[in-house]
Amino acid sequence: MAARILHVVTNVAHYDAPSHPTGLWLSELTHAWEVFADADFDQELASPSGGAVPLEPRSLKFPNDDKTAKAWRADPTKMALLNDTASTAEVDSSRYDAIYLTGGHAVMYDFLNDDGLQRITREIFERGDVVSSVCHGYCGLLNTTLTDGSYLIAQRRITGFSWREEGLARVADLVPYNAEELAKERGANYTKARLPFVSNVVADGNLITGQNPGSARATARAVVAALTPPGSAPTR
Repeated sequence: MAARILHVVTNVAHYDAPSHPTGLWLSELTHAWEVFADADFDQELASPSGGAVPLEPRSLKFPNDDKTAKAWRADPTKMALLNDTASTAEVDSSRYDAIYLTGGHAVMYDFLNDDGLQRITREIFERGDVVSSVCHGYCGLLNTTLTDGSYLIAQRRITGFSWREEGLARVADLVPYNAEELAKERGANYTKARLPFVSNVVADGNLITGQNPGSARATARAVVAALTPPGSAPTR
């Protein structure tokens, strides 16, 4: 039976100031979706509130040669998936072998304290299936606790969009908190690549995290590897 992946995306369209739009960083979804599709995995979408998913305007311009994001936007069927997502409160985690938390600065607002997302993540993690995130997606892990009350990321190796990258992206004065610092406060062993914006993936057992948008494909490949039985290979 094909593995089933739950992608979680945002419903937030702007920073605290409505004049500064944000949303899903589209390539973080499309790159991973392509990798999972090549492995013949089944894929579904959910979001904290359900319904429509706004797109980060900057993600539609950079990188400007991103074929997967362009192809997604040109496909009415794919775009329809972003107009009618399930809400995390309604999701039955037992249907999925892995959760993949996408990014975009918007998730800093609706991932951090979403009860449904935390429940799904905890249930998947505690039964030994794969919890993964890319870029700001790790904001959905920062306040997630396990059944014993401990933080899921405590004493575990993770990565995610760094504070240095926030500064280089010129949004450090817009974001609601320093995610890197908060991860460390939660007891995570946070690491980042020596150079900003290069692909970097950290795997700690069934917890797999990617640092930035350029890490989406590598993060998804690590998830595929974790879900592929020893001695076998993905379908394609």
